[in-house]
Amino acid sequence: SLIWAANQACLELHPWLSRTSSLENPDFVIFDLDPMENTDFEDARKVALSLKTLFDREGLVSFPKTSGSTGLQVYVPIALKYSYEQAREFAKLFCLVIESSFPDITTTERSVSKREGKLYLDYLQNVKGKTIVAPYSPRPKKGAPVSCPLTWSELEQGVTANMFNIKSIPSRIRQKGDLFEGVLTVKQNIDRWINQV
Repeated sequence: SLIWAANQACLELHPWLSRTSSLENPDFVIFDLDPMENTDFEDARKVALSLKTLFDREGLVSFPKTSGSTGLQVYVPIALKYSYEQAREFAKLFCLVIESSFPDITTTERSVSKREGKLYLDYLQNVKGKTIVAPYSPRPKKGAPVSCPLTWSELEQGVTANMFNIKSIPSRIRQKGDLFEGVLTVKQNIDRWINQV
């Protein structure tokens, strides 16, 4: 598949949130932190760390990665028994908590014209057929940035949006291994939060 994509001159890969053997059940819930004109990567970093604090308090494991552009994504792996609607409602619940904690810089508003340049908390990515940039996928931007899985300690120490590119990623993977692996191996029960919605 990767060779076929390369032959088609595909730079970016955007997979579904579910695997072919269970298309109706996503492997994870995605929190897509998308800066608008009045916010930036640093705001996304701050919000991602706040999400981690929430997840830690609730006993949930989460994994961050850069988008390869200006934002971040946080993944919460889930058991293969939840529908996309349940995943989306779970994401919405946490996004509303974050929005109430950071009303000056975040929004869940769908209409771009009403977002006031705030960081968009996009829980609506959790829909069957929607895609998101794959880990390690390059982006067609200056400097050839890559969507890069991170450790939470790296995010705490302060990474920048343009630190990771097609030249730096191979040595990073050799040194750190695949930091995204846990997203596909950890399976978490989210019944408690689904029942609150």
